[in-house]
This record gives sequence, C-alpha cells and structure tokens, in this order.
Amino acid sequence: MTTGPRSKGVLELTKREARRLALAAQGLHGPLPAPGTDGGRRRLRQLARSLGAIQVDAVNVLARTQFLVPFSRIGPYDRDRLLELSGPGGALWEYWGHAASLLPVELYPLFRPRMERWRADLVDSPAAQARRRAWREANGAYLAAVLAEVDGRGPLTAAQLSDPRRNHGTWWERRSDGRRALEVLFADGVLAAWRGPGFERVYDRAERVIPATVLARPALPAEEAHRELLALAASCCGVGTVEDLADYFWIRPRMARPRIAELVEEGRLVEVAVEGWGRPAYMVAGARPRALRRPHATLLSPFDSLIWTRDRTERLFGFRYRIEIYVPRPQRTFGYYVMPLLRGDELVARLDLKADRASGSLRVAASHLEPGAGERATAEAAAVELDRVRRWLGLGTIQVAHRGDLAPALARAARPGRRAGFGTVC
Repeated sequence: MTTGPRSKGVLELTKREARRLALAAQGLHGPLPAPGTDGGRRRLRQLARSLGAIQVDAVNVLARTQFLVPFSRIGPYDRDRLLELSGPGGALWEYWGHAASLLPVELYPLFRPRMERWRADLVDSPAAQARRRAWREANGAYLAAVLAEVDGRGPLTAAQLSDPRRNHGTWWERRSDGRRALEVLFADGVLAAWRGPGFERVYDRAERVIPATVLARPALPAEEAHRELLALAASCCGVGTVEDLADYFWIRPRMARPRIAELVEEGRLVEVAVEGWGRPAYMVAGARPRALRRPHATLLSPFDSLIWTRDRTERLFGFRYRIEIYVPRPQRTFGYYVMPLLRGDELVARLDLKADRASGSLRVAASHLEPGAGERATAEAAAVELDRVRRWLGLGTIQVAHRGDLAPALARAARPGRRAGFGTVC
C-alpha cells in the first residue's frame, strides 16, 4: 500500500491488495480449520460474528445458501447445529439484514430502528408503503387475532394457524393472509422467527426467542445504529465504496454517506483509493492485506456475502456475475445454479451444480473457464473441491456433463480411476 500524490494522505491499494483484504475479511484466505468435536457449533458462532450476516434462501438445488456459506469457510460440519443456533435463545436470529439473514443476536439492538420503520410502514417504495399500510388497516382485527393465537399457543408456522386464510394465485399472491400477518408482525419486531428442518418459518413472541439480556439493551438512535452497522460492514467487506458498505446491511447510500464520513472523522475508518475503481473507498483503520494460505479452491454460493454486490465483484475480480435462476432456460448463459470457483485470489470458473438426491449423485450440468485461468490447474482444483462437497452432502458419485469450455478438462481430471466417486455423462 502506498500514499498517492493525487490525494494527499490517502492510501492507494492495488486491485490485488483490495482482493486480499476482501478475502481475509470474509474468512476465505486461509486453510480450513481442523474438525471440532461439537459438530461445528463453536466455529459457526465465530463465523457468524465475523461475517455479520449469512443470507437465508429457499433454493435447495445443491444445498440452501445458509449451509453453503459456512461450508466454504469452515469445511464439513453438522447442518443441524446451525438450525439449533438460530432457534429460541440461540446465538443467531433471523431478520432483514441483507435480505433474510442469520445475524449474531448481539446485533439485535442495531436493528430496532429498522423495526420501527417497518411499524410505521416507511420501508420500500412509496407504492409498496401504501399497499402495506392499506393491508394493515383493512386487516387490523385479523392481525390482533393472529398475535393472540401465537401468545396463547406458542410457536406456530403459518400453516398451523387456526384460520390461515389461504389465497389462490401465482408466486407471492399464493401467500395466505395468515402468512402475511405473521410476516408483518415479524418485520415489526413483535414476533421473532427461526427455520424448521423443512425451511418453514416458525414464529413466536420476540421475548420468548431473543435472550432477555439482549432485549434489555436500550435501542440506539437510527443514526448511531447505522454508524455501527457500517463500521461492521467495513470489517466484513475488507474494503468498499459507500455503496458497497451500505449494501451489506441494506442501508440506503444517502443515509450511509454522512455516517461513513463520521467514522472517518472518528478515525475508525480510513479513505483509500483502489486501483481502477474511480471512487473513494473505505476500510477499517489499521487493516492490511494478508497473505493467502488457502491451498485449495472454494465453491461459492450464488448468495455468498463475498459477491453480494455485483458491481463490487466485477471491480475486485473482473468477474461479471448474474444469477440466472429466474431467467428462462433458453436464455441462460451459464446455467441455473451457478457457483463461482475461487482459487487463490481469483474467480477462475463457473460450475452449474445440482444434488440429484434420487440417484445419489452430484451433477455438474455445465462448467465454464474464466478468461486467463489455466485450464488444467483449474480442472484439477475443481475436481478436488467437488469431491469435498459430495462427501459433505452424503452423495455417492459426481457426474460431469460435457457442457461448457471447462467440461472436457474437468471430465479428464475426474475420470474414473483418477479420483474415486467421479464419472461423466453426456
């Protein structure tokens, strides 16, 4: 890192230094830890604190992202331990952090201002606010009845309500009024929730889910809460622009900008200039790029926090990434559930993966090499990582389809006889 002449006193970072700051902040720079004796419980708690948020998503083509993100960083662990940590009295709780996210429970007071905005119907666009307000007003008695039922019966899913008021329609319109009522109360902070084994949300009074010591902490003013969340975002990102740091916990950039300026004034953050970015960036004071010590490649969930901000991903890695889950199949470029492959400090490939549980196989539907990446080395590294994923998911074989420019080399690296558990398909 150097101090550049164009902005006196501002540190300058190369792209590689910025990448290494990001990878260290995300726990992706070093070797996997040795397996613990508690199914990964302690390491999961530590990881959640260092990441700040782990996105939750329903897509289960390979495994749900809340399980994949820890696996990428700590290796094989018992997924039931994560479910336990996010239940009543646990170290994690679910809320709207970065989308639906698992958050360390000690962050609860920082999200109370967001809950207050939900209660005042001041989130989203003006049109969405109006719709939410109108629904709340039209269904006030029903909301009260749902809350009373939770009070009386204890933890409930939407389907377990005595009067769920199911609706017909497509996609979001299928949601029952009961589910909508529970979600309103959840966003308001009146209820808290956790996920059951089948991913359904289970709701209960916040006082019966969040530890009493956490609930007793005073709520912070919105500006102070934003400042603390942005400081945490800088720690979790390694380095980022105002927009990057704001996106981590879904704070509007116009609200984040003055808070970041205050953090710089306080000396908690420092402004830096990253090669090729063209905009000021910020990092935690005293942070330094760390040497990479991860000997293997790592597959990243499409919803991994390293690549949440697509523009930042392109600036850091030269990697243009778009999720194609909702793109009609004929229009997809790389596939349905495409996972970037991290090797060293570069994203070197994209693999479209599916856990075919009926046949007990991990299917590589397509594999594409990034420009400039070595074909043979990437294929070998991908084969090792795929086998690691296969074993963790309890699948018997890996089937490599001949689709994508990396597929021939990956098929050779994974051919039977070279690596147990591999095969190819057309």
